[in-house]
Amino acid sequence: MKIGFIGAGRMGRPMVDRLMAAGHEVTVLVRSPQARAAAQADGLTVADTVSATVRDADAVFVVVLTDDQVRSACLGPDGAIAAMRPGATLVQHTTSDPRTAHLLAAAGAAGSGRGIGVLDAALSGGPHDIAAGRLTLWVGGDEALLDRMRPVLGTYASPVMSVGPVGNGQRVKLVNNALFVAQVGLAIDAVRLAGSLGIEESAILAALQHGSGASRGLGVVAGGGSVDAVAGRIGDLMLKDVTVVREVARNAGAELGIIGTVLASEVVAEKVLGRGSGPEAGA
Repeated sequence: MKIGFIGAGRMGRPMVDRLMAAGHEVTVLVRSPQARAAAQADGLTVADTVSATVRDADAVFVVVLTDDQVRSACLGPDGAIAAMRPGATLVQHTTSDPRTAHLLAAAGAAGSGRGIGVLDAALSGGPHDIAAGRLTLWVGGDEALLDRMRPVLGTYASPVMSVGPVGNGQRVKLVNNALFVAQVGLAIDAVRLAGSLGIEESAILAALQHGSGASRGLGVVAGGGSVDAVAGRIGDLMLKDVTVVREVARNAGAELGIIGTVLASEVVAEKVLGRGSGPEAGA
C-alpha cells in the first residue's frame, strides 16, 4: 500500500519502520528542518504538508499527541480527509474524545461520495510492543473495512480486535486506562500498607508479582524499582488520559464509581500523576 503517516514520533516511528519492512510505501509528515534531515538520513520519504502526505495514499495513519492535534490534522479544508483520494482509509490511533472519531467518520462520509473510511483504532502498549508486532488495537468502525486493513495493521499489532462502531475504540481505551491508573494507585497503596506492617518495599513488590494480587499496574511499579519512580515514568502520559476519561464521563453523564474514587485519591495524584494532592490535582 501507499501510506501517509502523520505523527512519526515515539509511537509512530516504530510503526513506520514495521510498515516499511513489510514492503509498504510510506510518506511521513515532517515539518521542522532538523526532523526532516533526520528522517531523510534514515531513508524515509518525507513531506512538509498534510496534503502532500496524504493525497496519493491508500491509507493514512494518525499518531499525534492530543485530541486537538487530531482535529487540526484531519478536519477542515486543509485537513487530511479533504485531501485524501476517494476510497482511501483513515486509521486514527491517538487517544482522544470519542466525539472526535464521530466527526472524522462524518467528514469521511460527506462530500460527493468520496467515501473516506475511518477506523477508530485505539492502542495499548509501547514502542517495544510495536517493534515486536504485539501492540493491542481496539478498533471501532466497519468490520469489512477493518478486515481489508488487517494485513497492514498486523505488521505491528496483535491482537487487532473489533469493538463495535466508530467511537468504541476510544471508549474501550479510556476505560482501560482508567482501570490501569487505578491499579497502579492501588499497588502503590499496597506498598504503603506493607511498610506499615514492617515489610520493605523491594520485598513486597517482588512477592506480590507472584500472587493473586499481581496486575499490569503492579508490574509498572515493580519495574521502576520504587514507588517514587512511577510518576516520572508514566505521569505525563497518564495525566492526559485521565483528564480525557473524566471529561468524557462527565459529558456522557457516566459515573466513574470506585475507579473514580481511586483516581481522585492523593496516592494517584501525587505518586502516579505527579500533580500534588487532592481530587482536582489530575484534572
